[in-house]
Amino acid sequence: MSAVLFLRHAKSDWNAGATEDLSRPLATRGRAAATAVGSFLAENGHIPNLVLCSPAVRARQTVEFALAAGDWTCPIEIVDELYYGTVDDMVTLACRRQVPLLMLVGHEPTMSSALEYLTGAELRMPTGALARVNLNSDNSGELVWLIPPRLLTDG
Repeated sequence: MSAVLFLRHAKSDWNAGATEDLSRPLATRGRAAATAVGSFLAENGHIPNLVLCSPAVRARQTVEFALAAGDWTCPIEIVDELYYGTVDDMVTLACRRQVPLLMLVGHEPTMSSALEYLTGAELRMPTGALARVNLNSDNSGELVWLIPPRLLTDG
């Protein structure tokens, strides 16, 4: 059985002067949350085998901070569908990659909608939230956990 980690990018800095949405970087709080996620995954044996990441700066920085904190060595691919795509695109990415533990790093509302499509669970993914879904052979899934960043950080 394979599993997918859904990670919504951490909190971005709306006042950083980014001229377009793709360029908006992480806020200090977002860097702390991404670092906490990386450490949590490493400490609990959930290091992904492959990370597929949105091209947005805040998503890429989320992965960079998590990777550094958890000392991961898995490959990272930038995938346009995680920024520009639909729920169907995200579900296809989740179900077609044949790795034991895949991580998708993206945005709302597509993240929550893809989770609902796969699991039937109606939920909201706050910035920096992490969810694990175990996939079934019929491309449905079971939500194993959803962790908001406040459970991993002091703030």
